[in-house]
Amino acid sequence: MDSTTRRGIGMTSERTRRRLVQRLREGGIQDERVLEVIGGTPRHLFVDEALASRAYDDTALPIGHGQTISQPFVVACMTEALIRDGSPDRVLEVGTGSGYQAAVLAPLVGSVYTVERVRALADQARRRLSQLGYRNVHVRHCDGGEGWPEKAPFDAIILTAAPSHLPDALLEQLQEGGRLVAPVGQPGEAQRLEVLEKRSDGLVRQILTDVSFVPMLGGTS
Repeated sequence: MDSTTRRGIGMTSERTRRRLVQRLREGGIQDERVLEVIGGTPRHLFVDEALASRAYDDTALPIGHGQTISQPFVVACMTEALIRDGSPDRVLEVGTGSGYQAAVLAPLVGSVYTVERVRALADQARRRLSQLGYRNVHVRHCDGGEGWPEKAPFDAIILTAAPSHLPDALLEQLQEGGRLVAPVGQPGEAQRLEVLEKRSDGLVRQILTDVSFVPMLGGTS
């Protein structure tokens, strides 16, 4: 992929990305590592070409199969929460989608293991991330609620779709001292972005903000 395509022009240019970063900073994102990565990640390459001019708006966009690429502020907020106390080595992402969240995580953590239930999205994200040079991101097509037990335990887990409750399998794959960031709530009802820390005496939960995510579904397609 040539550098001009990656940098973007016009509504996908570096200037447009800088405006997005400034909006995120004004919205409360404080971690400069996260802001730098958001500014350097070519979000316009993670959406359909017809939507590229809107790629650096702070809004969610459709990516097909009933899924969306998350709002940049939410991606930044979740990433900031995940790396708040340092950079985890092994991260599980549940819900690869377009691959954008994995691309944001990749420069900030050791390895990203990301799972996606829709084969077409998993295959597309795998190709896209490979073409963009993300060598520490590993994509698997499977039921997200099962996680990736062969690669567990994980230092951190992030969910990009909202379960009504957190699957036990994912909590089991989070190592003690690890952190899980996830939207939780029923479809069509209020959802909350939660951060859980796994300790020897149980889970410590913190609620960050209200959010709206597509529901986390079981099975594969």
